[in-house]
Amino acid sequence: MKPIIEVRGLGKKFIITHNKGGYVALRDVVAGFFKNPFKALTRKKKDEFWALRDVSFSVERGEVIGVIGGNGAGKSTLLKILSQITPPSEGEVILRGRVGSLLEVGTGFHPELSGRENIFLNGAILGMKKREIERKFDEIVAFAGVERFLDTPVKHYSSGMYVRLAFSVAAHMEPDILLVDEVLAVGDAEFQKKCLGKMDEITRKSGRTIFFVSHNMGAIANLCTRCVFLKNGQVNMIGKTDDVIEAYLKDAAERSSNDIAARKDRQGNGDLRITDAYLVDTDGNRVNSAISGKSISIALDYECKLGVSLKDIIIGLGIATPGGEGVTLFHTEMTKATLGPVSGSGTFICSIDRLPLVPKTYIANARITADGEVVDYLQNLFPIDVLDGDFFGTGSSIRHSLVYMPHAWRDVKRDSHAS
Repeated sequence: MKPIIEVRGLGKKFIITHNKGGYVALRDVVAGFFKNPFKALTRKKKDEFWALRDVSFSVERGEVIGVIGGNGAGKSTLLKILSQITPPSEGEVILRGRVGSLLEVGTGFHPELSGRENIFLNGAILGMKKREIERKFDEIVAFAGVERFLDTPVKHYSSGMYVRLAFSVAAHMEPDILLVDEVLAVGDAEFQKKCLGKMDEITRKSGRTIFFVSHNMGAIANLCTRCVFLKNGQVNMIGKTDDVIEAYLKDAAERSSNDIAARKDRQGNGDLRITDAYLVDTDGNRVNSAISGKSISIALDYECKLGVSLKDIIIGLGIATPGGEGVTLFHTEMTKATLGPVSGSGTFICSIDRLPLVPKTYIANARITADGEVVDYLQNLFPIDVLDGDFFGTGSSIRHSLVYMPHAWRDVKRDSHAS
């Protein structure tokens, strides 16, 4: 059987136009055109930008495939081409089935029409017959949870209500291929869970195909069987979801850790900032990886604002899987560690005896408070590569969990003749 989606050598080019000489007023453009119309036509400089280039992959019927990548990687452009909203500049896409798309909040909705009217309008745009919409109308409304506002114009809906109604219509049209963008992030946690459950039901019970773009690694990990990692408009990796997520988060963490001090995606008042994070071995050397069962330290270089002295330092250093699942937490309050006062620059060091993590790539997150206020909080601080070791000293390294726990076994004999 042929794949339900085939993408071959896909590319999308955009032309970016720049005015030469910086800002130009409208009066100058008009005057210049009448003075020299040919020069006016050549005033603009054009650059080519490839949002996608040489993208190729295939999706089997009934498969749930995730698409991940940083901002500007080309994810949304790819979905718009698959949805036939925009044509490719090169290559081709073959779709063997009816396509349903949920790309942007309110796409296909008329703000002046009621929720009831928009269900029929949006359903028709997606290719549903009127009889099909009428048959599923109650299910659509119940899933969206907008019964009270069904006859209210959707211009009065919140973004969350838009998403619930739009997703409900798209999910109930029973498409062969459902394309879903990051739009689900607008909904609340309960509705996101409901949507993920519905998508799981669509694939497991109906054998339909879902193409899912998201920054939520937990959702990708739980829902998708395979994953595509886009980087700079090209396919960086295709494979098993866990492997691709690990590669993506490692790449993201390495890029962000190149200059932690300059990162903007942090929270806190900035009185103290983490400027670097890395592993240190027992000899005090900076290393690139840790080994299961061996001692290791995590170092956080910091710098305080000029003239600032901070006390009552509390640090939480979380370790998570590439999918965002928390594994363990190293916290100063757990060990009753006293840090501070601090000023200028220095290094906080967390020493770990016999690292209990199984071989894998993990992600570190750090949160620091001082005097009761958050001063710096960074997620995806840096990747921690843990290599195979001999935690138990037996040569065994069974990996059916995330951590090794010290333990012992014994056999308690019982008298077989006891009554």
